[in-house]
Amino acid sequence: MGGFLSILGIILLFVVVGIIISCIKIVRQAQAVVVERLGAYQATWETGLHLKLPIVDRIARRVDLKEQVVDFAPQPVITKDNVTMRIDTVVFFQITDPKLFCYGVANPIMAIENLTATTLRNIIGDLELDQTLTSRETINTKMRSSLDVATDPWGIKVNRVELKNILPPAAIQDAMEKQMKAERERREAILRAEGEKKSTVLVAEGQKEAVILDAEAEKQAAILRAEAQKERMIREAEGEAEAIQKVQKANADGIMFLKEAGADQAVLTIKSLEAFGKAADGQATKIIIPSEIQGIAGLVQSMSEIATKDKSEK
Repeated sequence: MGGFLSILGIILLFVVVGIIISCIKIVRQAQAVVVERLGAYQATWETGLHLKLPIVDRIARRVDLKEQVVDFAPQPVITKDNVTMRIDTVVFFQITDPKLFCYGVANPIMAIENLTATTLRNIIGDLELDQTLTSRETINTKMRSSLDVATDPWGIKVNRVELKNILPPAAIQDAMEKQMKAERERREAILRAEGEKKSTVLVAEGQKEAVILDAEAEKQAAILRAEAQKERMIREAEGEAEAIQKVQKANADGIMFLKEAGADQAVLTIKSLEAFGKAADGQATKIIIPSEIQGIAGLVQSMSEIATKDKSEK
């Protein structure tokens, strides 16, 4: 009997230890635990170590507080101009109140999906096809604002809504592709025309610059030719002047030599006349001789004639 009691005591001890261990709960980071006591909401446990009462306390739900992403299937919508298309959305949300999340709505994900579909239909119904295709950011903002207000009583905050795909009907897609092709061809034609225009302008500018450069070169060449001719004429004139100066100096030196040798005035006069003749060198048509030299020249001519007459009489 004593052995049986000891075994029973050991079993009871294990049971008590197991119950105590089961009452110790650890809540991980970015999680929350909703606890009920006798079926009623008791508390929300945050990260850390917690103890619950056995039997009376029950963990109703573990809630993930991290941001979550839900990709909903494409929803059929009708635009303002009666075009039916399919749009699928992606919703980014985060649970901010675990109690409201547990008791606010039975199936939160389904509720968000249905709310997203109805909100999307309302927004797209006020837009035409072209506006729908070009106003994604506006649609995203409106949907996020509407969903955030609607999900607030459920303890959910909608951080972002994105339109993942917009799928218009096949006929509309074909028309859009043709339109895009025509637009690309138009842009290509414009770019080609602009390129040809720029090329023509560049060629014309090049020809203009070439003509200007040729004219400038011809002008510089003419200036250089004129300067060279001018310098040549100056050199020739300087050479002639130097030659005349040398002849004059030689004649003057000769007359000076005769004078120093004791020649009379008649000889000096004759030498002066010869110097005038050489100075003219056949280039002058008229030579002006001083009157004094003219008288002496006449005397010399008379004496020459008398000497010639005497020789003829003999």
